[in-house]
Amino acid sequence: MIDRETVEKVAQLAKLRLTEEEVEIFSKQLSDILGFIEKLEELDTENVLPFYEMINQESPLREDIPVEGLTNDDALKNAPQKEYGFFIVPRVVSAE
Repeated sequence: MIDRETVEKVAQLAKLRLTEEEVEIFSKQLSDILGFIEKLEELDTENVLPFYEMINQESPLREDIPVEGLTNDDALKNAPQKEYGFFIVPRVVSAE
């Protein structure tokens, strides 16, 4: 069984805020998933060939026709933060 601390640590690493109820739900769900994977590991796959999907069909292509894109104002219309015509986003790389 996955314990609460593990779920909370994974949520912290993923920058998720979970309620107490969600922590309990995910503890059970993650335990079930790991149990299923352990069950799959019991299968003998020594003589099983990998599956390759071979379809002899070309992908349909559309005509490459240039169309008008969004204006800067339209692109920024629903942005939670904007300044001088740009999106403002949190820093993800340190300045070092």
